[in-house]
Amino acid sequence: MSTGLSSANPGAPLLEVRDLTRAFTVAQGLFGRSLTRVRAVDGVSFNLDAGCTFAIVGESGCGKSTVARLLLRLIEPDDGSIRLEGHDLRALDPAELRRSRARIQMVFQDPYGSLNPRIRVGEMLAEPLLLHTDLAPGARRERVSELLSLVGLPAEAAARYPHEFSGGQRQRLAIARALAASPRLIVCDEPVSALDVSIQAQILNLLAELQERFNLAYVFISHDLAVVRQMADRLAVMYLGRFAETGPAGRIFASPRHPYTRALLSAVPVPDPDRTVSEPALGGDVPSPLNPPSGCSFHTRCPHARERCTAEQPALEDAGDGVQVACWFWRELPPAAGVAVSVSTDKTLSRLQAAFLRHSSTSS
Repeated sequence: MSTGLSSANPGAPLLEVRDLTRAFTVAQGLFGRSLTRVRAVDGVSFNLDAGCTFAIVGESGCGKSTVARLLLRLIEPDDGSIRLEGHDLRALDPAELRRSRARIQMVFQDPYGSLNPRIRVGEMLAEPLLLHTDLAPGARRERVSELLSLVGLPAEAAARYPHEFSGGQRQRLAIARALAASPRLIVCDEPVSALDVSIQAQILNLLAELQERFNLAYVFISHDLAVVRQMADRLAVMYLGRFAETGPAGRIFASPRHPYTRALLSAVPVPDPDRTVSEPALGGDVPSPLNPPSGCSFHTRCPHARERCTAEQPALEDAGDGVQVACWFWRELPPAAGVAVSVSTDKTLSRLQAAFLRHSSTSS
């Protein structure tokens, strides 16, 4: 069955986002008489290739989840373009948009709230097959069993309701539902933040295995830099609706340029007693988006801010190695020593995690 989108041109990005903008009108004052426009997403642009992961990180309220919902047109952008396999999703009519949803799916943060508690798992997984395929009833049942197997659940789970599963199992069901129509792109909005740490590792490993098997692309939204380090090929650090720094994840982790990125990475706990942190901790709270600071929106918390930062908003500029930075004075900052996690530490953590999972499987 046609999804309304043809195959991508060879060599072209799977997803192209340009100057994406969204503002919300908020009522203020007594009886809500005054109205204010809040720019939740302000000129976001990025590309994503098939089989790769683009991660967006930042503090709560920075606009990450709004970007996720804009990509699927769950809320409508004010401006900008979203091109999937060369087709502008904003130009699709309602019928075409519905068909295109077979190619782009979403996994939400709350694995219970995103599942319908009134229908059995088999019906839930068959629903996208009814919408996006012409499979016969018998073939749909086989596909439901296949989806459950892909996410590590038994076929008999199809007869149960969502409340009969644990949190980690419910997130597996949400992933299975996203896979049902064979998408090219899955938007993961904080998919492991509601789970225990050991379960987080299992879900992340599952996402990585599915990505390799089906050449899936992920837009991965998270506030957890340790999770992002494991998943991301490319990374964007977001602050008050704009990207502060973006580029290959490994290069940003190894050598962060923007003061905000440096502060976030220096705050990541690392089990290394010899590690030293040179970057000052972030002070204060994120400014209210109802009244954002003039100039660079980060200057009220930046230990390196100068007069120009209060007056002029910096744009993203090329910093080499594929990295772009929105900071007037990034070239003059001292090296960010001690921010990146060492390779040896990564290997130690991987061994500890593997040992924990082996112990859990043998004792269960």
